[in-house]
Amino acid sequence: MVADHAERLTDADARIVDVLMQDPMRAAMESGKEVAERAGVHPASAVRLARRLGFDGYPEFRAFLQASLIDSADGDFDSGAARVAARLLRAPTGGLLSSILDSEIAALQQLRHTVGDDDIRGFSESLRDARRIFVYGLGHAASLSALITLRLRRSGYDALDLAGMPDLAETLNRMSADDVLWLTSFREPRPPVLALREVAAARGTDLLLLSDASGLRIKPAPQRRIIVSRGGAGHSQSLLVPMTVANAVILDLAAIDNGRSVQALREFRNFRARLAPAVPR
Repeated sequence: MVADHAERLTDADARIVDVLMQDPMRAAMESGKEVAERAGVHPASAVRLARRLGFDGYPEFRAFLQASLIDSADGDFDSGAARVAARLLRAPTGGLLSSILDSEIAALQQLRHTVGDDDIRGFSESLRDARRIFVYGLGHAASLSALITLRLRRSGYDALDLAGMPDLAETLNRMSADDVLWLTSFREPRPPVLALREVAAARGTDLLLLSDASGLRIKPAPQRRIIVSRGGAGHSQSLLVPMTVANAVILDLAAIDNGRSVQALREFRNFRARLAPAVPR
C-alpha cells in the first residue's frame, strides 16, 4: 500500500510509516496521536497519511491495521506478541474478562463433542497397569504436567515429572516396556518432546499424548492420544480444556483401580494430619 502511494508521501508520512513498520502490533493498538508523537510529527500528520493511503481518516486506517493483525495471528501461533495483541483486539472495550470466558466456554463445549469416555478410559487403563508413570511437558504444558504428577502420586502411583530433572539420562535409562510416558504438548512439538517420544519407542514404553492439533505431527503416532482444541485462532488458548481432560482421566482411574486411589488419598490425608505443625504440607 505504501509502495502504491509512494510518490504522494511526505517526509512526515515517511517517519510515521517507519514507526508503523518497526512495531506493527503496537501501531495497531495506538491512536493516530500516539503514533504521530512517537514519529515526532504533528498529530494531524497521521490523519493526512491515512487519507493519502485511501482511508477516510485514521480510525478507519487503524481498523485496517487491527484486522490485518488478527488475520496474520491466525497463521502465526509461534508469535506470542501477535497472539496477545490479537486477543486484545478481539475483546470488546471493557469486556476483556467476558471475551476470555466466552472463549473458554466455546472450547469446553467443543471438547464435549470431540473427546469421548472411551478416550478417557484408554488413558486410565494404561496408567492403572503401569509399573511407573513418567510425565513431561514444556512451557504452559509444564504446569499441567506438574499437576498430573502430583495427583497421580497422591493416588498411590509411582509418577515422576521429568521436567528439570538433573539426572534425566539416568532416569530414562530405567524406562521399560512396563512403564508409561504421558506427554503434554501444545503448539509446535519442541525437540525435547520429540526426543522423549523416540526414547519411549526404543524402550517399548507406552506413550500417552495429550495435545492440541500440533500433536498430530509427532511421529510415530503414540499408542493413545487425545487431541483437543484450546480455542480458535486469535482467541484465548485454554489451559482449562486439557486440564479438564487430565482431571477426567485421573477420576476415571480412581473408578477402575479397585480402591487403590481412594485408599492412597485417605492414607495421605491421615498422615498429613499427624505431621508436626512445622512440617510443610
